[in-house]
Amino acid sequence: MLHKYKLIKMKNTILLFICLILGISSFGQQKELTIEDAVVGRWRQFYPEDLMSLKWRDNERFNFIKAWTEIAEGNIKNAEITSILKLDELNAILEKAGIEKLQYIADYEWDSDDLIRFETASKLVVINLSKKSIEKSIDLKENASNKQFFKKTGSLAYTIDNNLFVTTNDGKNIQITNDQDKGIVNGSDYVHRQEFGIDNGIFWSPDGNYLAFYRKDETMVADYPLVDITTRMATLHNIKYPMAGETSEQVMLGVYNFNTGKTIFLKTKGAKDDYLTRITWDPTEKFIYVAELNRGQNHMMLNKFDAGTGDFITTLFEEKNPKYVEPEHDMYFLKSNPNQFLWFSERDGYQHLYLYETSGKLIKQVTQGSFVVTDFLGFDAKDQNIYVLTTKDSPLERQLYKYNIKSGKALKLTESEGMHQVKLNPDKTFFIDNYSNSEIPRKINLVNDKSKIIKELVNAKDPLKDYKLGEMSIGTLKAADGNTDLYYRMIKPVDFDPAKKYPVIVYVYGGPHAQLVENSWLGGTGLWEYYMAQKGYIMFTLDNRGSANRGLEFENVIHRQCGQEEMKDQMKGIEYLKSLPFVDQDKIGVDGWSYGGFMTISLMVNNPETFKVACAGGPVIDWKYYEVMYGERYMDTPQENPEGYEKTSLLDKVENLKGRLMIIHGGQDPVVVWQNSQDFVKHCIDKGVLLDYFIYPTHEHNVRGKDRIHLMKKITQYFDDFLK
Repeated sequence: MLHKYKLIKMKNTILLFICLILGISSFGQQKELTIEDAVVGRWRQFYPEDLMSLKWRDNERFNFIKAWTEIAEGNIKNAEITSILKLDELNAILEKAGIEKLQYIADYEWDSDDLIRFETASKLVVINLSKKSIEKSIDLKENASNKQFFKKTGSLAYTIDNNLFVTTNDGKNIQITNDQDKGIVNGSDYVHRQEFGIDNGIFWSPDGNYLAFYRKDETMVADYPLVDITTRMATLHNIKYPMAGETSEQVMLGVYNFNTGKTIFLKTKGAKDDYLTRITWDPTEKFIYVAELNRGQNHMMLNKFDAGTGDFITTLFEEKNPKYVEPEHDMYFLKSNPNQFLWFSERDGYQHLYLYETSGKLIKQVTQGSFVVTDFLGFDAKDQNIYVLTTKDSPLERQLYKYNIKSGKALKLTESEGMHQVKLNPDKTFFIDNYSNSEIPRKINLVNDKSKIIKELVNAKDPLKDYKLGEMSIGTLKAADGNTDLYYRMIKPVDFDPAKKYPVIVYVYGGPHAQLVENSWLGGTGLWEYYMAQKGYIMFTLDNRGSANRGLEFENVIHRQCGQEEMKDQMKGIEYLKSLPFVDQDKIGVDGWSYGGFMTISLMVNNPETFKVACAGGPVIDWKYYEVMYGERYMDTPQENPEGYEKTSLLDKVENLKGRLMIIHGGQDPVVVWQNSQDFVKHCIDKGVLLDYFIYPTHEHNVRGKDRIHLMKKITQYFDDFLK
């Protein structure tokens, strides 16, 4: 696949050569990005035109928010885009009902083809669009969170503090749980620290007769202190933080029955600190399925329970792996046959879909090959075909494919190279294709199921066409194993001169569930890297083994030894950089955050002669300080893997530090707790090793909002001061 990215680079070079001959300077690109542009460019019109909050209203009509002030509508029959509801119209409806106005339209949901739902500061409001009147409103209780509206019954489930409540369609308020101890939390999505794709803690049954919910008991988990310095006397804020190898939380799954007003709890099979993941209701409401994963995360059982009694019925199947099993997707039931479902699994080395019966019998593997299915987008009207996004064409791309369930035949529905985001209409006869690649900022097309473009909705202009940007190229290198292809992105300085030598900044993440290099606009990165290239740096990023969307073996190579194989691959990138005549080998820096911060310091202390300057944000320093769910998946416990924890710890390697290192940490970080970097600083002091340190006292794991400009100025200045 590499040849096409070489052609992109060659094409840009030829165009530049032609322009130089014609005396045209840089295509008229004279402007330069500011650091503010680079950091908040998404809100300053530096990102391509898009259709915000795009949704299908029915099989023929689709909607999106326009300029934050109106909901626009298109359809499959003509090219006309109309306005169906403007902000002033919406506010007039709200004001008439005595409900506070909205400053802008941020989102909406369709409850039916004529009922549209909004959320204000105090109400959940359903508006009848044809009548321009309020059909329904529900009070949003103060401090309500985790709100889950069920449109079939018109009821709203939510949490207040640590308890679960429901407001029914007729306005009745039901308190489902009443735990006084704040260490017992009901209905929260922050269960198992949101690993395994968990983003919800409340699960409505198909007809709304039951409500399942997580009950997390973390009373046995040690308190971890965070200090709020914004109060006159600094305030202690304890959080529950189960560190690897220590006592973990215990989770149960409750089921509330609206007919009886009673709650039962599923009689799960594993240990109390096992993981309850991928909660899925049976279409009949009689059963509920749970992917139960042992704490060691190497044995998963897909278990079936009676929703009325909580009794265990059967284990449909089990999955085991000597390293780890990671269930991240629900069951997808066929509407035409509720006794069959699809299941995501990496059992053959790549994430694919398998067709099962609810008896546990495997019918067939539906998708297969040396690629990853990243997203399941649904069945067609007759359940004959499924629609998925995959890396089948290239790990750098996402393309839409239709698979026939019976034959396994695959049909590609998207045609252009790049990263595609797709919204299919309900019966899957049309889809809206939103994509970009290294040459196209964004195109959005309405396409039919024969891949024919019906109409072009957006052909975004390049918002950076008047700016001087460095040339971006994507290429491949061999990993340290000598066999595996790794993808890298390089951005050369503006007005690049191959006869000169330039400093390099390696931007790294390197950990699981992240891919930084892709064939999308700007190559998958933001504007800060282009800003730094504008200042004269070569910006380089390599997706090492351990990163995402390349298959199980590619990712789980890190097991029990985080950072080790990743560093070997990153050093292959350094080897390549040093082979380039325009790279200043004495001026190589590295920058990263979180796992990337861990990688940054790991590279500095394990290769002290290579890296001159580094910035490491929110770094894991020793995996014994990290939490149970993520930490034990990749490292096992400190008791089980003492050699691995010792090998990957950065504390005993501080004496190797030679270059300039700045560590940055959020003072309220509940993810990579502050203890990590403070312990590293203490070891540096004990060994007489100098380093630089910066704290953002009120921020958590990352620095967001207006303070992010300050953060990126700080990082930029550090490289300017010590790497140039």
